[in-house]
Amino acid sequence: MKTVKYLRKSICSLPFVILVITLNACGQNTSSIQTKSITMSESSDSISKTDEEWRKQLTEEQYYVLRQQGTEAAFSGKLLLNKEKGVYKCGACGNELFTDDMKFESHCGWPSFDKEIAGGKIVSREDNSHGMKRVEIECAKCGGHLGHLFDDGPTETGMRYCVNSASLEFVSEKEMIKEVKQTLDTITLGGGCYWCVEAVYEMLDGVIKVESGFSGGSIMNPSYEAVCTGKTGHAEVVQIVFDNTKTSLDEIFKVFFTVHDPTTLNRQGADAGTQYRSVIFFRNEEQMKKAKSIIAELNKEKVYVNAIVTQVSPFSKFYLAEMHHQNYYENNKEQGYCKMVIQPKIEKFEKVFQARLKK
Repeated sequence: MKTVKYLRKSICSLPFVILVITLNACGQNTSSIQTKSITMSESSDSISKTDEEWRKQLTEEQYYVLRQQGTEAAFSGKLLLNKEKGVYKCGACGNELFTDDMKFESHCGWPSFDKEIAGGKIVSREDNSHGMKRVEIECAKCGGHLGHLFDDGPTETGMRYCVNSASLEFVSEKEMIKEVKQTLDTITLGGGCYWCVEAVYEMLDGVIKVESGFSGGSIMNPSYEAVCTGKTGHAEVVQIVFDNTKTSLDEIFKVFFTVHDPTTLNRQGADAGTQYRSVIFFRNEEQMKKAKSIIAELNKEKVYVNAIVTQVSPFSKFYLAEMHHQNYYENNKEQGYCKMVIQPKIEKFEKVFQARLKK
């Protein structure tokens, strides 16, 4: 199993007349625009496909515009009058290019934007075709032709990205929210003091939210002081919401079994009591099976000297801890406990999961 090996190591064609109209409409002065031309090989995230592959993927109109540098007829594009909130992506590769607040009505016949999403999403090249000097814009990820860039925009940027509807895919805000919900997952873990565990997962790329609280006991809405008595049955836990397109349950468990000792019963270092037990509260069968599987493999491979005592229990209820317990390490870095107990765990996490830290 990869997880176990990882832990072992770490712990151990349009009519001519329309074409003429199109070229004239886009043939405006662009002398003040600096082109930013790069080769696709310079982009580590680039997509390269054969002409045959593009023909199979794209519609006839998309292929004409995106791969043959064509231009759709003015006032014909489906996105020209679109005013919905959302994101405009490259129609060939899904690269996010513009947002709804960048779009404006230019009355030129094509969707227009006054700026692009930051991050080198679009590259520009000098275009001297058809007897005109223009600036062509392309998707930096797949090289698809988008349209042209002009310096006659009405907003403070002074720019007008004149883009073909056929080169774009629009994803509405409602669709995005639905997509995000489908990619999110939640897991509840207890690995000793929740201040420590929370601080680590806050740094992992793909983690959306981490909350400290209590779970596993019989007392409703317990206070921190009550849980500290060890009589509530609750464990100190963190509830983690993560994007499974950026991280995974496997990685969540890798971190869990790296930054705490799963072999000490009801104890983590000097913190002793059932509230500090090592526990995984699963919400579904997948979480249960993966938790039990990794524990079995870790024991089989003798990654730890002693056997793992981590409980795998069904999730029932999560009670949020008091607000001064949330994001505790970040707000109390100078305290002794943070320096002596939490900081070493963070340093270990940063060393082992260096490539997976949030930027």
